[in-house]
Order: sequence, then C-alpha cells, then structure tokens
Amino acid sequence: MKLPGTTARAAWAEREERSNPTLLRIMTWLSLRLGRPLGRVVLRGIAAYFMLCSPQVREASRDYLGRVLGRPAGWREVYRHMLTFGTTIHDRIYLLSGRFDLFDIRVHGGEHVLAALAQGDGAFLLGGHLGSFEVVRTIGRTLPELRVAVMMYEENARNINAILETVNPAAKANVISLGRADSMLKASESLDDGCMIGMLADRTLLSEDSDSLERLPFLGAPAAFPLGPLRMAAMLRRPVIFMTGLYRGGNRYDVHFDTLADFTAVPRSERSEAVHAALVRYVALLEKHCRAAPYNWFNYFDFWQGGKAAVAAAPPRVKRDDEKSRAALRLPVVEES
Repeated sequence: MKLPGTTARAAWAEREERSNPTLLRIMTWLSLRLGRPLGRVVLRGIAAYFMLCSPQVREASRDYLGRVLGRPAGWREVYRHMLTFGTTIHDRIYLLSGRFDLFDIRVHGGEHVLAALAQGDGAFLLGGHLGSFEVVRTIGRTLPELRVAVMMYEENARNINAILETVNPAAKANVISLGRADSMLKASESLDDGCMIGMLADRTLLSEDSDSLERLPFLGAPAAFPLGPLRMAAMLRRPVIFMTGLYRGGNRYDVHFDTLADFTAVPRSERSEAVHAALVRYVALLEKHCRAAPYNWFNYFDFWQGGKAAVAAAPPRVKRDDEKSRAALRLPVVEES
C-alpha cells in the first residue's frame, strides 16, 4: 500500500523480491560444489533471463547507463549491468564461506579506517547500492581489531538473505535491523563497543518536500538523498567514512574508503550545516565511483523520478533549528544489494 505523499522514489520498496527460495538454494549448492568458474556460466543465463523478463528493471538500467556513459545504452550494456549485479550476489556465497583466496581484493584509503579505530569510539561506514558491501564486510572479518555491524532494512531481500545465512549463520549476528524502536539504541551500543556501523544510504521512501531528504545534482540531474544517516552520526557524535567495494572484472574488487565527516566535536548549533556539507561530499563520491565503475550501480528503479522534470525543483533549505532537525530524524530504508 502506498503512503499518501510518497513518490515514484518508493517504487523499489513496493516491488516484490524477484527470487525463488528453491532456485536460490540450488544455485548456492551448485556454486559451492562446482566452484566459481562453472557457477558463473549458470549466472550468465540468469542475467539474460532477468534482462528479457524484467522490463522495468531493464528500462531503469538503460536510463542510468545513458546518464553515466553519456550516450544511449544498448542491450549489451544493459546485460553487462545485470551480470555485474548477479556476479556480486554470486560472490557473496564464497565470501561468506571464507573463500577469500578466490579473490584479488585491493584496499584504497584503509588509513582512514585505521585512524577511526585508533580513536576507540567506533564510526559510521556510509555507502550506497554501488558494488559489493560483502567485500567491505570481508575486511572486517579478516582484521581482528575491525568489527563491522550492518544497519539495513531486510524485508526486500528476505529470501536471498535467508539462503546466505545458511552459508554462514554467524553473519546474522552482525546485522542491526532498521525501522525498529531499538535500532538507534543498538547502533549506539555497538559504537560504544568500538564497532563500525555500515549503512547503505542512497534510498528513501520519503516525499520530495520532506525535510528529512535533500535533492542534489547527481549524474546530471537532481536526485533525492536521505539525511537520516548523517543526522544519526551527528547526534551520536561519530566520524563518518565513505565506503564502496567495486567489482572490476574477473576476481578483482577494489575497496575504497574516504573521509566524509567527523561530528565528534561539532556544536549542536552547527550540525545542520555540517550534515549538509557531508551529504554534498557523499553524493560527489558516489558520482565519482559510478563514473569509474559504471556497471556497479544497483538501483534498478527511477532514481531521478523523471530527472528532467525535476531540474526546476529547488532543493530545500538546510534547517538551522537543531531541535526541529532532531524531531525530523528518519532512518533510511536500506536494502542490501
């Protein structure tokens, strides 16, 4: 059921998960026994099926690729886009089962994470539906001093998450569900324990005129981004680090970390401005990595809400009253890609 005032931006959450539990179990079983090379052969057929049988997903892919590539996208580009997404999901099976030896994972900007760890108070790792978050979590499982908990909305990926949990049941313990009364309390407790909190913060269910989101230029047209994750970090006075794990073909992933903001010493009166500045930087980094690895963007819906028509829409002013900002805090709705 669509809430009053919501826009096409909510379409991703209203769409049913296109996955069959039985087929997922079969694919997981085959992948673990046949190995990654043979599993990828089956994956090509699955990508072709979704390209042919999912017109909305296909059109969203073509729209995004046209923006990031600067030219109309054909069938080959759309197929590659869907195959890249399928590859990151497929590789999660091996990453969760501890088969790190199968991958060439290169870390860029790891010093930002080490600096945050040295402070001992935890930090937020803020990403988007760009590349593989599982690769980022893998780093947390290979370094004893780095522990990563994930804040996410699980409903839209229930089937695939349930199957992947059978590969590694311990992964479930590292998830903090969004949308619950105790979500922020659990996040605060994890941070106090020196944990990193990972969030994918590029989707929202909120309407355009909500003061819990802001429209910023992204790949040539305004798009809405939630303020909730950064407001949470500001309220909890924590550093924020941008993260993404980009699939680069073959068995290679590039994991990037960049400093977004440090709210540990930001006065309450300056929080709104600091959150706005951090969001601007977040969107700029998102665009930078989209252009560097264009087939890694996994938002298969009308992210721009028709983009061209939205160009004339003025972005909302940043609120200066921090009490109003506190009251307007919303947690983003996040689906793990």
